[in-house]
Amino acid sequence: MRPCPGPYGQTHPMDCNRYRFLSLWSLPAPPAAVYAVLERPEDYPRWWPQVRAVTRLDDSTGVLTIRSVLPYAVTFTAHETDRDPDAGILRIAMSGDIDGWARWTVTADGCGTLARYDQVVHVRKPLLRWFAVPGRPVFRLNHRLMMAAGRRGLLRHLEAV
Repeated sequence: MRPCPGPYGQTHPMDCNRYRFLSLWSLPAPPAAVYAVLERPEDYPRWWPQVRAVTRLDDSTGVLTIRSVLPYAVTFTAHETDRDPDAGILRIAMSGDIDGWARWTVTADGCGTLARYDQVVHVRKPLLRWFAVPGRPVFRLNHRLMMAAGRRGLLRHLEAV
């Protein structure tokens, strides 16, 4: 674990290459419709511009390449670990340029849906590890921009269906 510098030059044992993300998407569509789109990652490139490629390896595993605003791509293998349509849960384990897990939780929210995305990852890509300390705020912003674009793309996709 690489210590991260604190605000006054001290270090603390936080792993600079570990990220925890939370995104909440309020969507004006029924939960079943949102879940049906999110459970098909091979279709993500059609509506989510930053998901550049998805290659299915089998029914529960695929390789994804994503790229947002910054000039680098991240490629990882995603393996489904939990799929529960009744609870609205989709969970994957990731390995490659990033290792960790991600989970969609889709629930009713008034007349629409709340799609909650939780992700905990360790960055393994050497370039990103090298820039871990100075790049951390930029990497987090890059992720927020990617998630915002994903929500906009999903809204357009749901309207077209």
